[in-house]
Amino acid sequence: MVNVRPEADPQPVAGRHRARSPIISPGIQPALLTVALAALFAATAPLGRWALLPALVVLQALTAAGWFRLNGMWPARQGIALAFAGGLAADAALLAVDEDRQPEALIAVLGVWFLLVLVLQLRHRGSADERLDSLTATAAATLLTGVATGHLATASVSGSAVAVTACGVAAATWFAALKVPFVWPVLALGAAAAAGAIAEPLTDLGPDAIAFAAAGGVAALVGLRVASYDFPSRFVHFTAGVALPLSAAAPAGYLLALALL
Repeated sequence: MVNVRPEADPQPVAGRHRARSPIISPGIQPALLTVALAALFAATAPLGRWALLPALVVLQALTAAGWFRLNGMWPARQGIALAFAGGLAADAALLAVDEDRQPEALIAVLGVWFLLVLVLQLRHRGSADERLDSLTATAAATLLTGVATGHLATASVSGSAVAVTACGVAAATWFAALKVPFVWPVLALGAAAAAGAIAEPLTDLGPDAIAFAAAGGVAALVGLRVASYDFPSRFVHFTAGVALPLSAAAPAGYLLALALL
């Protein structure tokens, strides 16, 4: 049974903070961890899918845990474990099938896992609102960990594409964390494109390297924005704030690989 409950209302001090700002960005320290994880992706992806797998598993674990806490669900060990197991099942499916069957394999695994989530929710003894919250959080976390598996699918097309996309994520995340007034989104996207230009002569992607890095930069900003929503805690910043930029980049990198390579 996936039995998670909404987090208790914040303390009065937090309430005063809530009145000032609805958005709290992860900041420098989570950005450094994202850069480190992206560097691990960039170093291992060109070596093959099996070399990339350990870094991907770490990403999926952080994504599953962070998503539940971001949605105010705690404790949620069963839901986190279920979403994480769904990501591992998706990894295994993609490693077991041929390259041209990977999308079908991922959809099949997610379909089975969503059915499992629905069945487990039938045992939830909370109120209707609690059951709905639990269902949506578990389903969304499962989807995100499954989507992160897209890095494996991209690596089967080109390990360099994964590496350059990760470089774009790292550059954009770092410059976004600096929060230069008014221009930080432009600086973040410019840094991502610059990372692609620097990586271009080091890979076999040619000018497409800039496109992969820029896509990673856009995905990083989307992931950071989601991780900043609804007054997240320090735990959220060091899980979802670290993982979502890279998780969001997985489908972008895969679609670009199919279109360009």
